[in-house]
Amino acid sequence: MSEAPNSSTPNQDRNIENWFTSWFDTPYYHILYKDRNYREAQIFMDNLTHYLNLPEKAKVLDLACGKGRHSIYLNQLGYTVLGADLSENSIAEASKNSNETLHFKVHDMREPFEDKFDAIFNLFTSFGYFESDDDNLTTLKAIKESLSEYGFAVIDFMNVNQVIETLVPEEVKTVDGIDFNIKRYVEDGHIFKEIDFEDQGKKFHFTEKVKALTLKDFQDLMDEAGIYLLDIFGDYKLKKFHKTESERLIMIFK
Repeated sequence: MSEAPNSSTPNQDRNIENWFTSWFDTPYYHILYKDRNYREAQIFMDNLTHYLNLPEKAKVLDLACGKGRHSIYLNQLGYTVLGADLSENSIAEASKNSNETLHFKVHDMREPFEDKFDAIFNLFTSFGYFESDDDNLTTLKAIKESLSEYGFAVIDFMNVNQVIETLVPEEVKTVDGIDFNIKRYVEDGHIFKEIDFEDQGKKFHFTEKVKALTLKDFQDLMDEAGIYLLDIFGDYKLKKFHKTESERLIMIFK
């Protein structure tokens, strides 16, 4: 969301419902999260592609790819990769790394692709942004429709139980000289993150809002979508999932 007033207005409420369309397109999103662990992401891709035993030059879709850190590494592993994201700015940045076997496009994950993929990866809690549960179901159906006959899909989501148990209500994170004041809370089945900061004399306020989907919630959605949940892991080393302890909820399905 762009600069927002303190008081709640109908327009502001609409912005909160679609927070991802604008927050991801700002440079501040990438500043706040610039210190993400790239090596950890690469280890995860190594473990995941080994587990899936993807064929040489497999077609991989990185769905909600951001600036393409996973897409680029998957391409380096020898796969033909398409990175897709709703953020035009992120895709513009990611596209600087394009080559004959690595491409990027602006795309809404609720829409299936004409192409079929050997693997579809939705990584780093890039699910559950939509206001309507119907949209989450629609996204799963779109993923299923975009898989090849023998393809697999992966959703890497937060472990909601562990996140809520260890939630830090308030903190200040300073990055590139900007003090990001962050507040976190759970409300109406969602995990919220309110982000306030000042830069170049302007005050900014953004809200992240993610549906607090548990494994049971995903299982119900997948059943409704006609999806088969094949395996579940609890971290990027693909260790067993524990409801109260695991950092991640990684689901492999087709």
